[in-house]
Amino acid sequence: MKKVEPRTLAGFMELLPDEQILFNQIKEKIENTYKRYGFLPLDTPGIELADVLLAKAGGETEKQIYKFQKGDTDLALRFDLTVPLAKYVAKNYGNLSFPFRRYQIGKVYRGERAQKGRYREFYQCDIDIIGDEELDLINDAEIPSIIYTIFKELGFENFTIKINNRKILNGLFESISQKENAVEILRIIDKIEKIGKEAVKEELEKIGIENNQIKNIIDFIEIEGTSDEKLEKLEKLGIDNETYIKGIEELKTVVKNIRLFGVPDANFKVDLTIARGLDYYTGTVYETFLNDYREIGSVCSGGRYENLAEYYTDKPLPGVGVSIGLTRLFYKLNELNIIKANKKSIADVLIIPIVEDLEEPIKLATKLRNSGINTEIYLNNKKLKAKFKYANKLKIPYVIVMGQDEIDAKEITLKNMETGEEKRLPIDGDWNLGTF
Repeated sequence: MKKVEPRTLAGFMELLPDEQILFNQIKEKIENTYKRYGFLPLDTPGIELADVLLAKAGGETEKQIYKFQKGDTDLALRFDLTVPLAKYVAKNYGNLSFPFRRYQIGKVYRGERAQKGRYREFYQCDIDIIGDEELDLINDAEIPSIIYTIFKELGFENFTIKINNRKILNGLFESISQKENAVEILRIIDKIEKIGKEAVKEELEKIGIENNQIKNIIDFIEIEGTSDEKLEKLEKLGIDNETYIKGIEELKTVVKNIRLFGVPDANFKVDLTIARGLDYYTGTVYETFLNDYREIGSVCSGGRYENLAEYYTDKPLPGVGVSIGLTRLFYKLNELNIIKANKKSIADVLIIPIVEDLEEPIKLATKLRNSGINTEIYLNNKKLKAKFKYANKLKIPYVIVMGQDEIDAKEITLKNMETGEEKRLPIDGDWNLGTF
């Protein structure tokens, strides 16, 4: 029989068990933080009807979507978790309580060119707060506190949540007669971290922005100072534009309340270069960076939008949310040795029977599992040395040896694999692994 080479498609991540354990631990910390803030779980299908999923798609986005046909039905793989959320809220509007706070962690698919650190299948970890016709601005201030909690939980101290407001930028563009180019200008300046100021200038020139207008834009986004100083300087510019003025007031409110939620000034700041290239953001926008690892880029981003489900319903459904691209983040942290996959097993205990009758070892394994201890029982017929080698290789912290002598004495031999210490303990005793 001809053998098929075992290979994985480019752009799809597969991990070894120790890496997968670490990946799951990070995912669990993110999920637990979302739950702590009262977000409800949601799981939408990975495959949607193409006309539903693509209601808003176009341009480069549509080119990246995986589409296929089953019978006469056009289908597509979801490319983010926001569009499925919009469909879900519109479909289930009458059964939801608003504001609707949901989290979703799941795989999405994009037919991008596969390259290092960028995947065609990857996990996103999203939260969104959706309002019914209105959503108070204080929700925009709560989001950074969630981001702050997550990255503290992941063990980071030196990170910055950068915030801005799209109304400020849109108001500026209106004031220099560039309202019609606002979306394209936002897309370009959003890349300033990646491509630098000179490249941004060149791209602005290509879309017909005049040199004096480019200077105004660059000077504006390079305003320096603390968050409060920047807000003060923005007000003193005297730009008489309603959108601009409203944007400043919103940003001032958000900054004030971010502090109320307990986020230190060291971990957030107003950054006028933050634009978010997607055109559906209408107000507050966020980007989060690990300051010691700027090469990773933004690790969490999002913002405020005025009408989540405009392609599915006439009901105004404003919202605010953020997304963590977990697969890319994990890859980068792993590549830079910021995280290490040291845990090779999730078992706390390995039971090694050295008797033919496995009744007592299996009964003990069941007892330990029922008490919440992750327990594996070695069931293969190998020599004792091979069984201990297995425990060492997987770094299982404790081994219980059960021979006939132990069973007759109603005891077990418990070995701490790190220290080598051994103890004889009663089988029916209530013993705590953590104290040994």
